[in-house]
Amino acid sequence: MAVEKTSDKPECAQQALDLLNCVTQSPFDQDKCLHLLNALRECVVSKKVKKFSLAEQGHQEASPTSKKA
Repeated sequence: MAVEKTSDKPECAQQALDLLNCVTQSPFDQDKCLHLLNALRECVVSKKVKKFSLAEQGHQEASPTSKKA
């Protein structure tokens, strides 16, 4: 049995970050992003991830109507 190295990163964080960075690239490469989406999905299923949150959010939920002036 292989022992995985523990890290400070949350489960599937790298896959999520890779996908987010992919969708921001111009020109948009849908095939590449779809591949990264599938990789993230496989990670989430295998690690049984229930929910993601951003470090800046703390324990607050994100509001779709943020304060904009």
